[in-house]
Amino acid sequence: MKRRHFFEFEDLPWFPGFLRNYLTDFLRTVAEKFNMFGPVVPILHEWVRRSQINTLVDLASGGGGQWQTFIPQIREKYPTFHVHLTDKYPNLPALRKVQQAFPEHVEIETASVDAARVPRQLMGARTLFLSLHHFKPDCAIRIFEDAVSANTPIAVFEAQQRDLAHLIRFSFSPLMSWILTPFIRPFSSGRLLFTYLIPLVPFVIFWDGVVSVLRTYTLEEMEEMARAADPENAFIWKSEKMTHGQQTLLVFMGYPKTSI
Repeated sequence: MKRRHFFEFEDLPWFPGFLRNYLTDFLRTVAEKFNMFGPVVPILHEWVRRSQINTLVDLASGGGGQWQTFIPQIREKYPTFHVHLTDKYPNLPALRKVQQAFPEHVEIETASVDAARVPRQLMGARTLFLSLHHFKPDCAIRIFEDAVSANTPIAVFEAQQRDLAHLIRFSFSPLMSWILTPFIRPFSSGRLLFTYLIPLVPFVIFWDGVVSVLRTYTLEEMEEMARAADPENAFIWKSEKMTHGQQTLLVFMGYPKTSI
């Protein structure tokens, strides 16, 4: 299936912030309730170690993803580790909820952070969960280039693949939004209004979900972009598929050869 970079409402600058927050809250809830990225915890352990300062910088964090699940597991091995949660359009209420739960381990960036130009004061190994597909190839290359320039590890995790099976599966995402909305926290009457009475949220979840499948890069495409971003071959790049129940996670990682 050829990659198509159609628009996602979540990416549009004019898209209302409160609706964007409803979407990222939904994605966070799905990730938490279904332990979507459970198998990647050992990779996060490795990334904390490779960061040299026990710090992770999560890019395009959305509503905080599965960090409330990750953090207790990471701090068992690295009690002093930190994670910076960042986004171009940060969902501050959701990110603050994660920070309040783990104030000793979580810092949030309230200002917009471009994943392709991460401020150098944000030091640490980088992660992107369910987000690389938001970027066109030239920008994805710049994301890898920026990590190479900063000499810092970077890991990409995607929970969908560009195929017919995932296209069909994501077509049913509005049904999941109707089922899960009463359980999403913090509670919001506006969320109920725009999910059940004026179903904008289910529509956007359907559109963005289907488009995210069409946008998703294959591991081979990620490898090609990484080669373009690292012409001097300064990094070691690895890719793998991880089976998690009925789900297959795409994992793509790169780290400096000097950190071996």
